[in-house]
Amino acid sequence: MTADLPRPTPQEIDLTFLGSVPTYTAAEVAERAGMSLEQARRIWRTLGFPDRGEEVAYTDADVAALSVLGDVIGEGLLDLDMALNVARGVGLSMARLADWEVGALTQRADDLFRESPEVAEGETPSSLMFGQYGARFELLMSYAWRRHLAAAVARMEATRDLRLQPGTTHLTVGFADIVGFTALSNEATRQEIGDLVELFESRCADVIGSNHGRLIKSMGDAVLFVNDEPLRAFATAEGIINVIGRDKRMPDVRVGLATGSVVLRLGDVFGPPVNLASRLTAVARRNRIIVDHATAGALPRDQVESRPLPPRPVRGFGVVEPVAVRRT
Repeated sequence: MTADLPRPTPQEIDLTFLGSVPTYTAAEVAERAGMSLEQARRIWRTLGFPDRGEEVAYTDADVAALSVLGDVIGEGLLDLDMALNVARGVGLSMARLADWEVGALTQRADDLFRESPEVAEGETPSSLMFGQYGARFELLMSYAWRRHLAAAVARMEATRDLRLQPGTTHLTVGFADIVGFTALSNEATRQEIGDLVELFESRCADVIGSNHGRLIKSMGDAVLFVNDEPLRAFATAEGIINVIGRDKRMPDVRVGLATGSVVLRLGDVFGPPVNLASRLTAVARRNRIIVDHATAGALPRDQVESRPLPPRPVRGFGVVEPVAVRRT
């Protein structure tokens, strides 16, 4: 925030976002939540928060949250390791979401504060903005979580193969990255790079969603996505090239696709197809799609033309024969 705007104190931030100021130590939270101090601290750290030692740093909300996990563990629904896995996923997702929101809304909070005809004593831009916005956003967040949960369960039931190991499914993995991003970063301003990355991510997410895919994660200059069907993955790759690489205001992109068994865990995807899709982008020419033989073989020949490329060494996979594909 700029120097002419009031800065909230840590106590004011706690009151705005947590509803109260800290009144408990970690030991007191653990006792009230019905778990050991070591369990409480492990869960706290797994959620992504620093250990506060014997400091009075916790509120009734912390007691309630840990009590829920303590009850779930006590009832045998989850063991401690499973609870920690769930907590890790929640912590990672919420940390990124919070950073995203604050980064997007800080300027609007400052503007709103300046434009407000009446500002209560002790109010700050963040308390004014998030005091009005926070509760309503919680409703949106809960709605989105339930919708995504229902979709995730439906996908699992539709794609689960009982012949495979638990948690394993058959998918086409796509990796798309911006060509020459490092050099571009050295030439552009931070604002320009930030705007480019935001536009790249938002356009890719729109294309992925419209082709029934899932954006697994974005890494600034690259996105990782999955589709249940190779043809939809190909359509996703085409769409990304059309909205990014074909736009003269945007840099070129490369896309790699690989198909096979992967493991979905903590919102991420793991397995050889993930690594291979990433490696194939290094083989692809600008605004072109390169796939492995499993993907090429699953694409309908009357819709997609395949052209094997010369074999070449690919790190971690030995000598691989990539396949260039395009719409017929």
